Amino acid sequence: MPLTVVQLLPALEQGGVERGTLEIARELVRRGHRAIVVSAGGRLVPELERAGARHVALDIGRKSPLVLRHVGALRRLFESGRADIVHARSRLPAWIGLLALRGMGAARPRFVTTVHGPYGVNAYSGVMTRGERVIAISTFIRDYVLRNYPRTDSANVRLVHRGVSAAEFPRGHRPDRAWTEKWHAEFPALRDAPLITLPGRITRWKGHEDFIRLVQHLRSRGVAVHGLIAGGAEPRREGFLRQLHEQARAAGVADAITFTGARGDLREIMAVSRVVLSLANKPEAFGRTALEALCLGVPVVAFDHGGAHEVLAAIFPRGLVPPAGVETAALRVQEFLAAPPAVTVANPFTLERMLDGTLAVYAELSGQARKS
Repeated sequence: MPLTVVQLLPALEQGGVERGTLEIARELVRRGHRAIVVSAGGRLVPELERAGARHVALDIGRKSPLVLRHVGALRRLFESGRADIVHARSRLPAWIGLLALRGMGAARPRFVTTVHGPYGVNAYSGVMTRGERVIAISTFIRDYVLRNYPRTDSANVRLVHRGVSAAEFPRGHRPDRAWTEKWHAEFPALRDAPLITLPGRITRWKGHEDFIRLVQHLRSRGVAVHGLIAGGAEPRREGFLRQLHEQARAAGVADAITFTGARGDLREIMAVSRVVLSLANKPEAFGRTALEALCLGVPVVAFDHGGAHEVLAAIFPRGLVPPAGVETAALRVQEFLAAPPAVTVANPFTLERMLDGTLAVYAELSGQARKS
């Protein structure tokens, strides 16, 4: 029987949460279900709508008392759309979703949450454990939920690892000539440089400061490497971005690091990179870009904690280095540049498994009587 699933998140700009939302919506439509996504909008909306899903523009992630004005509109959407499942992927949208569900009686949709990160442990974050099913995107996150929120019924937690499509990130992929020519025209200094890349939006915990130190360390050892920081900065992060530029200048490596800004061609950028880095200064929930690079066959050097540990331990353990070990990471990068290692282990974290696992949660709940 076709389902109507409403996913809730702050926006559809960039990031793993947004990409996963799009992938689930696309799969729901492909299987004959209805997919609705509620967010403030963003650059992924046209792709979502091309997939046959519906987008409803409500700023349910805005941290302001004004966000409460959307509760009524969201409840009307659930009622008029005959929603079967409401799937919250972020904390404030989850609270607004719960308020909208209150009092719906027999017509109330089932409530699912996905814990996408190790949020601060408090009542506000605890909303992500209040789903009738709680999806954990890695073993690290599942253990975090059960350890920090002991009232969570472990029987309601479902481990569904994030996944990457082998068709989208095929091993040995090389960009086509048109992309290569455009890339070299945009960044002519990178034509013959050995590239190492840190993918990820500009934020303090993603490891950009350590990446600059790593490039500095390599250059001081005579390794003619060029670092790419591939990710954009939201307006509130512009000050930090300026700090990174200043750090690179002070370290004498401003000419050895390129800030690409937000990109829609990260697959191609990683494919032309010699090594991809994952240097988050706190454990990441999963580490999707590291997995994407490994699927392409590109070696990864990552701090050994959180989701990055989980991914690399299964596929490429040689790339793991102690957290905050910048010098060790630099030496590992130098080793991989001198003798490129083969990444040959099959990927156990596939997109297909993620899609099947998530839709199985929807099917499980939709087959049960609604809570009043």
